[in-house]
Amino acid sequence: MSEGEDRDAAGAALRSPRGTHDVLPPESARWEALITRFAALAERHGYGLAHTPIFEDARLFRRGMGDASEVVRKEMYEFEDRSGRHLALRPEGTAPIVRAFVQHHPPVPWRVWYLTPAFRYEQAQAGRYRQHHQLGAEVLGTDDPDVDVELIALAHDLYAEIGLTRYRLGITSLGDQVCRPAYLEALTAYLETVEDKLCDEHRETWRRNPLRVLDCKREACRAATEGAPVLREWLCDACRAHLERVQTGLSAAGIAWEADDRLVRGLDYYTRTTFEFTGTALEAASNAIGGGGRYDLLAEAIGGPHTPGIGFGAGIERILLACDAEGAFDVAPPSAQAFVVDVTGGAAARDLVLALRRRGVRAERAYDDRSMKAQLRAADRSGARVAVIVGPSELEAGTVVVRDLVAGSQRTEPVEALLARASATGSVEEPTP
Repeated sequence: MSEGEDRDAAGAALRSPRGTHDVLPPESARWEALITRFAALAERHGYGLAHTPIFEDARLFRRGMGDASEVVRKEMYEFEDRSGRHLALRPEGTAPIVRAFVQHHPPVPWRVWYLTPAFRYEQAQAGRYRQHHQLGAEVLGTDDPDVDVELIALAHDLYAEIGLTRYRLGITSLGDQVCRPAYLEALTAYLETVEDKLCDEHRETWRRNPLRVLDCKREACRAATEGAPVLREWLCDACRAHLERVQTGLSAAGIAWEADDRLVRGLDYYTRTTFEFTGTALEAASNAIGGGGRYDLLAEAIGGPHTPGIGFGAGIERILLACDAEGAFDVAPPSAQAFVVDVTGGAAARDLVLALRRRGVRAERAYDDRSMKAQLRAADRSGARVAVIVGPSELEAGTVVVRDLVAGSQRTEPVEALLARASATGSVEEPTP
């Protein structure tokens, strides 16, 4: 797995675009296992799979995420199609799910999970590429804080199931339309007094989105905002009660959390509950392994009815990077169960491999009319426990030789008996007495 390059010389083989990467076996076995774990966990929590287009009307993200957001201003891939429609590749997973909800009117509460590539034109970093991949879940149609607890528990339980132990959960509230405006006014007044001490980027841009300064990791901004007003202290009674219910619920679920007053995240649609999981075994600059929050005004922003919602996204690449740092989730690629060796021309292997696969056996074979010795070497490399050998006498008699490649023992039996056992047990090995 490697980052792509877009340089090309005349006649040179093409490579994947810069900021992208290929996921190939055996690494892809970990992806498959992670996705399978998440799908099973989401199903237990009552979530169904939702799949939306990779590209959407660009207005979806401009309205939903805000023109002032870094993603929309700097990172979104936008283009016109041949009919002149202004489209964008999906930079994140939530807005398309909310668009689908508004369009199709499913019953609430609507619980869905998704697996999607996301596209952002940004500097590639550890575990984050210009095309990266997200697992996520969303709940729409309720503002009950207990739903926040359930959704955060879903993310937490995924990390626990794959063996991660070195991560922390930061949580805060970003308030709502009642209390946040007054806080933003106070924060703006404070930032005006320290504007010259901010990092170069935020010295020029902080007025567009003052909250983003709090999330800046550069030392200049962190020092300058040390005395900034804290949003938690400006929450209205309803937002404060919501946050306290979420925190109490997390503690009751045995999920450790920390109040994080600097937690803003990069999308403008968040309200109230906002959270982030960070892998403490990773470098601080690239340690987020998942996060999300409430977006109670997002449906209205894209033209739908008022619909509260909450969701989270977790990058597959970043999760596996955290697993590597902890030595967790070591998934071995599946190996063959049976390897068919055919020295009669290959037709017998062709037919027998297909018949075994249809009966649930992971069966492999060699090609190109290789010798018996070469085929047996290939059988050893495949990891198969059993070689099923077809020679001229076996072909004539309708039998096969079944050789245990570990013990070295072998037996001869009719092909029909082999296939019957495969149908019954999903294996060609004889059952242990």
